[in-house]
Amino acid sequence: MSSDTVPSKRPEKTTGLHVGDPAPGVKKVDPILVADHVKRTFGGLTAVDVEHVEIPRNAITALIGPNGAGKTTFFNLLTGFDRPDTGTWEFDGRPLAHVPAYRVARMGLIRTFQLTKSLGLLTVMDNMKLGAKGQSGENFFRALLPFLWSGEEKANEEKALDLLTRFKLDAKKDDYAASLSGGQRKLLEMARALMSDPTLVMLDEPMAGVNPALTQSLLDHILDLKAQGMTVLFVEHDMHMVRHIADWVIVMAEGRVVAEGDPHEVMQNPAVIDAYLGSHHDSDLGETETEHVTAMKELIDDEQ
Repeated sequence: MSSDTVPSKRPEKTTGLHVGDPAPGVKKVDPILVADHVKRTFGGLTAVDVEHVEIPRNAITALIGPNGAGKTTFFNLLTGFDRPDTGTWEFDGRPLAHVPAYRVARMGLIRTFQLTKSLGLLTVMDNMKLGAKGQSGENFFRALLPFLWSGEEKANEEKALDLLTRFKLDAKKDDYAASLSGGQRKLLEMARALMSDPTLVMLDEPMAGVNPALTQSLLDHILDLKAQGMTVLFVEHDMHMVRHIADWVIVMAEGRVVAEGDPHEVMQNPAVIDAYLGSHHDSDLGETETEHVTAMKELIDDEQ
């Protein structure tokens, strides 16, 4: 997303999210997700070592950091797709440690992936219906008695069509998901997540690989999630997007939370500047990482 691209719907920023000075692990007024001493190692590498973090309710929180900071691994741990070596975490007051991913989803915590997980050989509509929870027809014996679940199936189709219309995918409902563009698959994954009426939506790099023509649409949909009463936690490298739509920013580096705060203020935090710039002075960067560091430099200059 270019620096002059902003959401078409200017977001109302949520204020009063934290108690005390913003710092790693700062207490939130009304946290929906709380994690303590979550650590994950792979051999001799410590990928995640988060002492304490809280995610504020009914707000958009961005989780940022350079490549290899542990952001996606942390997502995987919180949502049951991976298990930590140590740690506890709870969602809406309910512990999530050792809870499998499908049960986490049923509790109202839904995530998307950097690489979309749509089922290419199913239609867009069928992908949507897979996202609905508590379907009676999924039971083997009930499946043999359509009169028990046909009404529910119709209601799910109506809900799916309404969501597809909102995401401008209704014309594609009978197409195979494999035929969609990368951006359309991102939209489908987000729409499918809403089929389960989640409380917290976690988006892993929602803008990665998205055609600029669909970027604006994705931004507006993320803002709509908050407007509908949901909490959003997203991983993103586009710092301009983070500054425009996030209410709160958490910064990770080398597996740890090194800073938290308002998106405008956190960009000037010395720990953040060092995380993005300090570790790269003597190393060769790939093209993508170079873009992230350049964007960070531009934002720091803008804030100053």
